[in-house]
Amino acid sequence: MPFKSLLQQLLEDIPGALGAIIVDWEGEAVDQVSMIGEYDIKVLGAHNGIILSQLREALLRTDSGALNEVVIRTGRNKTLIFPLTEEYLLILQLGPESIAALATYKMNQCAAALRREFEF
Repeated sequence: MPFKSLLQQLLEDIPGALGAIIVDWEGEAVDQVSMIGEYDIKVLGAHNGIILSQLREALLRTDSGALNEVVIRTGRNKTLIFPLTEEYLLILQLGPESIAALATYKMNQCAAALRREFEF
């Protein structure tokens, strides 16, 4: 199943989801589906790629183990970041009415399917 269809299904499965993007380790977009605009989701992807990189470094310094997921809650939105491989990550932007627990569950399913696609 192509990346875009998996991302589209993720947005359809989560009420209030605003966009999903796969980025590489440099923050470059691989594929995305968005209701907030292509530019906005790409900027979100690039910036959250930086955040994930810094968190990984901190965890390495503190010998805390591998990073599984990150949830960022702000006054308006929520952002979920899931590493797919060492080089790629999945980011989901949620609106204020979205339920983070449901989104995390659906992201785990989507991430597993995406990881299988990366194994080619």
